[in-house]
Amino acid sequence: MIPKHFESILFAFLMSMFMSFFMSFVITYINLGLIDGFVLKWLGAFWKAFAIAFPTIFVVVPTVRKLVGKLVIQ
Repeated sequence: MIPKHFESILFAFLMSMFMSFFMSFVITYINLGLIDGFVLKWLGAFWKAFAIAFPTIFVVVPTVRKLVGKLVIQ
């Protein structure tokens, strides 16, 4: 198992992985349709999206948690 102090990094990694995977598929499909070479184009888009999403989520999550804490009634 992974030590607790890596929780925020693991969360950001997995969240960005799943979101990049699904969103890059959807956007690639919307823009190109199911063309020859679709999977290669999709995977290229996925890795580019993941490279941006991972550090973004890692930085943004603490701010979002604070905002949600202020908006939710206790």
